[in-house]
Amino acid sequence: MKKLEKKWMSLMKKQNLNLSSFILIFFLILSSCSSIPKNTADSCSIFSERYLWYKYAKKTEKKWGTPIYIQLAIIKMESDFDWLAKPGRTKIFKIIPYKRPSSSFGYSQAVKGTWKQYKSETGNKFATRTRFKDSVDFIGWYTNKTEQILKISKKDAFKQYIAYHEGWGNYKNYRNKQKVILLANKVKVQSKKYRSQLKKCEKKLNRKKYIIF
Repeated sequence: MKKLEKKWMSLMKKQNLNLSSFILIFFLILSSCSSIPKNTADSCSIFSERYLWYKYAKKTEKKWGTPIYIQLAIIKMESDFDWLAKPGRTKIFKIIPYKRPSSSFGYSQAVKGTWKQYKSETGNKFATRTRFKDSVDFIGWYTNKTEQILKISKKDAFKQYIAYHEGWGNYKNYRNKQKVILLANKVKVQSKKYRSQLKKCEKKLNRKKYIIF
């Protein structure tokens, strides 16, 4: 009877150890996939930490024609690569937290309605705004439609961001919005930096074929 108890206790300890190891590994993988890169202003640094992100951005560039540096510049401005980013809540009497100004969420800060349209038009039914892969594909889709609707080149960071921020219908009114122009200029400058940085590491990134966590 005592031998059976010892065997039972030994088995339980092993199972608990295996479960604990599994949970630890799961959270390590999750944190590595979702944490914000250390230097979000440097494209080479970003892709050095998140090589899969480069593969996703490269795929988007091939699929939609939107340069990687444009994709990154939009995400940098919208969420600074925070997968759970949301607009700050408005406040009543500058003290009491109230509603958020929009439903923007995730890397791309896409709103619910536009995200729903993206999923419907692309057939990407299981896309989520917290996944980088889906977020860059969304940006590719959006910038491609902007080119079709407004005749704006996908390489024009300034005008593409204004259309992204204001929407296709409101784009024509952007000249009256100095804040939007300021943001678009920042995106333009950042996209140039990303482009310059990528020239230094893109060959190395393209040579990588095997991925280990």
